[in-house]
Amino acid sequence: MRRVKNEAHSEDRESWLEMIMEEYGEHLTKLAYNYVKDWSLAEDIVQDVFITCYKHYEKIDEITSFKAWIYRLVINRSKDVLKSSAFKRVVMNSSLFSLFTSSDPLPEMSLLKRSEEELLSRCVLALPVKYREVFTLYYYEECSIDEMEGLLGLNGNTIKTRLNRGRSKLKKMMERGEHDGG
Repeated sequence: MRRVKNEAHSEDRESWLEMIMEEYGEHLTKLAYNYVKDWSLAEDIVQDVFITCYKHYEKIDEITSFKAWIYRLVINRSKDVLKSSAFKRVVMNSSLFSLFTSSDPLPEMSLLKRSEEELLSRCVLALPVKYREVFTLYYYEECSIDEMEGLLGLNGNTIKTRLNRGRSKLKKMMERGEHDGG
């Protein structure tokens, strides 16, 4: 009897994982991409997060807001990757660096709509991380200021300030047609 119970439990875990991968996968990958600016690296980050979810299946009921928890995992993992010296070496010493500085759009960008929407997307990606993360969560993931406080561990006024400063920087970049910054 115990074996049957364990098999059923395993099926529940796998079904649950498939469900969250379906529901959150694309959003989380885009979120990670906004940090690391590399699609395959963003996918790797999200896979790591899904492995973490799988390992924490038993404790899921203890998590107050699953969405906030999983987004926080992606944000933290993305920031860890950005801080890692291995990431910096790979970017500076490979063809990835030339892709970042190239005026040609990245392959992922071809999926986005043309003209102003494409320029807007490239300009948002060119914002410093502290502005890019609030923009992504607020405009693309439609998180409220309160939700963002929990996700980012920041004061609501700090988030509002970053949104305002980010909008100002974005407006200037859009007016000049710039998008190559970092």
